[in-house]
Amino acid sequence: MIKNPVRSTIADVARHAGVSKATVSRFLNHRETLLSPEIALRVEVAIDELRYTPSPMAQALKRGRSRLIGLVVADITNPYSVAVLRGAEQACREAGYLLMLFNLGNEIERESAGIHALSSYRVEGFILNTMGHDAGALLETARQGKPIVLVDRQHHGLDVDFVSLDNHQAIFLGAQHLLDEGYKEILLVSEPLGGVSSRVERVSAFKTFVGEKGDVVHGQCVESQPDEQGALIDALQAARARAHARSTTPAILSNNAVVTLRVIAAIAQLGWRLGKDIGLIGIDDTEWAPYVGPGISTISQPTDQLGRLAAECLMQRIAGSDLPARKALLPGLLRVRGSSQQ
Repeated sequence: MIKNPVRSTIADVARHAGVSKATVSRFLNHRETLLSPEIALRVEVAIDELRYTPSPMAQALKRGRSRLIGLVVADITNPYSVAVLRGAEQACREAGYLLMLFNLGNEIERESAGIHALSSYRVEGFILNTMGHDAGALLETARQGKPIVLVDRQHHGLDVDFVSLDNHQAIFLGAQHLLDEGYKEILLVSEPLGGVSSRVERVSAFKTFVGEKGDVVHGQCVESQPDEQGALIDALQAARARAHARSTTPAILSNNAVVTLRVIAAIAQLGWRLGKDIGLIGIDDTEWAPYVGPGISTISQPTDQLGRLAAECLMQRIAGSDLPARKALLPGLLRVRGSSQQ
């Protein structure tokens, strides 16, 4: 077995060159003018022979800056999280920052652990897309002067910058498209609300839409549990039975890409055809959406722009901006494919 070589330290360089650690530090910080040419050469040779490389983290902390930003996401398997991460990482890289990611895996109890773990690396601020059930950890972080930007999910009691899809606009856009296509039996399928602000807002917007539009004969909200397709299948069959009684076809408005996949699996299990036996439009436009069945109609979120905007807001706060907390709601874009066209 080949052992990894032991990393040389600044003390090793000092011993090898026969100088003090302070002398090596002066050399590394480009203050050779404080050293004689002969001593500077000895330090340079020692560094080369020991293949010493200074720790970027240690150097950053000496300067009082880590140039690190912490990103906490609820679920990295959600395409939305990955897309937002891309936009945020690009903006951070362009500004000379590194992004550190902590994935909660939808485990509520890990929120505090994730924030504390990233804090231990001296991150300069946080971009958070969390479940929002550990207000204590968030408030503690804010009290410590660490800037926070929330993405997609708001947290009560936390007055910070917030970047999100305009959920009301997105739901109205998708539901109106289904109505225009002749669907009058519409189901909104969501993940369990669980107090998650974006899910609550979308359900509330859908209920408002149904209340305002007399053409919707029946509008219903269904919560879909992971690994429990039975209840979803029952809801789909009931919707189709109601629609058939009126010689119409039902349609589904899916709350996000995770739910869209569950709905597609349930429809396949029932042997129904998208756009024929049932209509479907989902929030989040994924890479696979155009290739499933006749193509899945979607409301596309400006995820790259959301991630980039969140990072830019955070870096402004790190730089000292003391503007009142800002809220940026970006519109969704309708992408019509075969699944929603009768």
